[in-house]
Amino acid sequence: MSSPKRAAKTVIKTAKAPRRPAAAQPALKAVARAPDNAVSADAKKVASAIERSIVDGKLDLISVEALQKLVAAAARVYTARVEAGERFNPVPHNSISATDVMVTASGLLRAADLAVFELGMWQSWTGR
Repeated sequence: MSSPKRAAKTVIKTAKAPRRPAAAQPALKAVARAPDNAVSADAKKVASAIERSIVDGKLDLISVEALQKLVAAAARVYTARVEAGERFNPVPHNSISATDVMVTASGLLRAADLAVFELGMWQSWTGR
């Protein structure tokens, strides 16, 4: 936690920072509403089956390898769509717990051999 003096300096520095005029803001693409095709339908079925297995306490319904492939593919397609200009959260608001987010984010960082510090640096550089 920052000291009150440091927090005040940060607020002052932020207030003095030049802001881009609204017209200069990059235009965001609207989230493309893909038609419910076979792949989308299959993904929804798999997600429902996994959710049901959690409720039933059957955590081994999906193998570790299959789960890793699903998470990796979802991360790659999310990244590609965001880099293409779409702006949406990877999961619906309040659809998973803070613990789910923290455990998954920690695992993703560990898998890529990254630290939280590096995530913070990247976020400050890119504004994401």
